[in-house]
Amino acid sequence: MDKYTILLVDDEEEVMQGMMKRMDWDSLGFSIIGYASNGVKAFEMVEEFQPDVIMTDIKMPYMDGLELAGRVKEEFPAAKILFFTGFDEFEYAKEAVHLEAEEYILKPINAAELAEVFTRLKIKLDQEIHEKRNVEILRKYYLESLPLLQAEFYAALIEGRVLEEELSGYLSDYQLSFTGPYFSCLVIHTSSCQIPEQMNPLLLSTSVQKQAQEHLAKRWQAKCFSYLGDTVLIAQLKNETAISDLTDECDRFCRYARRMIGAVVTIGIGQVYRGLLDMAQSYESAREAVSYRGIYGSSRAINRKEVVPQKIMRSGAASDMELSAMFKMIRLGSAEDVEQAVEKYLQHTSASEKSLQQYHIDIMELISALYRFSMNHEIADGFLGDIRTLYTSLLDMEPNALREWLTASCLSMRKAIISARNSSTKSFVSRAEEYVRNNYGNEELSLDCICEVLGVSNSYFSTIFKKETGSSFITYLTDYRMDRAACLLIETNEKSYMIAKKVGYTDPNYFSYVFKRRFGVSPSKYRTEHSEREN
Repeated sequence: MDKYTILLVDDEEEVMQGMMKRMDWDSLGFSIIGYASNGVKAFEMVEEFQPDVIMTDIKMPYMDGLELAGRVKEEFPAAKILFFTGFDEFEYAKEAVHLEAEEYILKPINAAELAEVFTRLKIKLDQEIHEKRNVEILRKYYLESLPLLQAEFYAALIEGRVLEEELSGYLSDYQLSFTGPYFSCLVIHTSSCQIPEQMNPLLLSTSVQKQAQEHLAKRWQAKCFSYLGDTVLIAQLKNETAISDLTDECDRFCRYARRMIGAVVTIGIGQVYRGLLDMAQSYESAREAVSYRGIYGSSRAINRKEVVPQKIMRSGAASDMELSAMFKMIRLGSAEDVEQAVEKYLQHTSASEKSLQQYHIDIMELISALYRFSMNHEIADGFLGDIRTLYTSLLDMEPNALREWLTASCLSMRKAIISARNSSTKSFVSRAEEYVRNNYGNEELSLDCICEVLGVSNSYFSTIFKKETGSSFITYLTDYRMDRAACLLIETNEKSYMIAKKVGYTDPNYFSYVFKRRFGVSPSKYRTEHSEREN
């Protein structure tokens, strides 16, 4: 890594400017990515930039350095914290130790002392990076991977080969504990196209698996193993709603893996089930979620329930390989892929060894499958016409006419699904914006709140919202509140603290700070300036 990034946090502008100018950060191996004057703004920047080091004062308005450090350690544990303050108080020092701070430095800051601190810190960061990327360590870990019997059991579980009467015996013999009570399968896919230097795909995948065990498996009591070139986790959840937290944590892990070991990782999150014997279905839905990376992008978590919320059909027709492949191409493939899948399916149904009766059954199964597929994806209204008329019509068609009709129908379905998917994401954003308009005065309104109302994970909603609007949800909420406050300042004579409360701020000082950051002047001056213009 060329340079480690630093975020400076202090409410004294001259202190930050002094540190930025007096220190030769390049020679120390660091770069300043920005600075903030309070903990609230600092945490927003930490979420956006994920700096390696946060150097923060303790005494600050709105959110002090200790609270900032606590939140950073909880959500970004790899970040290093340095405290500096003019208040030499023992209790603060003890709290800093509790928060695993790297250093505790008193103002005024001595340049030579600060250089020594960052020299030691760079050595420590280099060692951590080296350990994660060291090829020999990864090779050793690969040779000492999960015991063979446990790995075989996990594979049998997701393949659906474990019988109910055999389950307790396997768990006892292999000393495995599954407390659940809910379970979800995760498929962690590591790209083999983007490999760091001195790595090969196998070692990189092993590194990702090791990091997944450290960062995901412990909290979710997950069983981790390799399967068909991917890492698979069987995660245990206390309730069904915990899947949103799991999705967000997996999303953070993907970004962490990209930064720390240079791996492009996509995690597919399967449906939640109450029983272990349902892990075959959960695994299949997780694999399907991973396949959506071509639409939603890599280096992120994809929750199958969020991207494909409809129930997938489970009929005899759907189990046919060619028919399943055709529907998969309608959902995920290009127009050319759909045409090829139709051709392959028709070759199967028109095989010369089939009897006339079997051909009629195939047509019936095709029509049933098409109707189920269109209904499951909410594109059924008037799409295929009357089922009895369609059946008679298809039986009378010659092979070329049937091929043209089926190809046109599948391409139309593909187009309708793409349109519905785009409308769905826009609907999410519209509902969120409407909720803000109706509830912006609620001080508890937050990203977590809106995601709970919509029933989706933070990471999925944040990605969709920013893609559709160009800004984060928090930025949109803050701007809307400030716009409403500006209108109230002009249109009413209410005190500033009353307006602050109406737009969701209980702290008038913080309201004034955010207002000035948006409009460049304080609320009182804003009102005065607009009154003078009207006069």
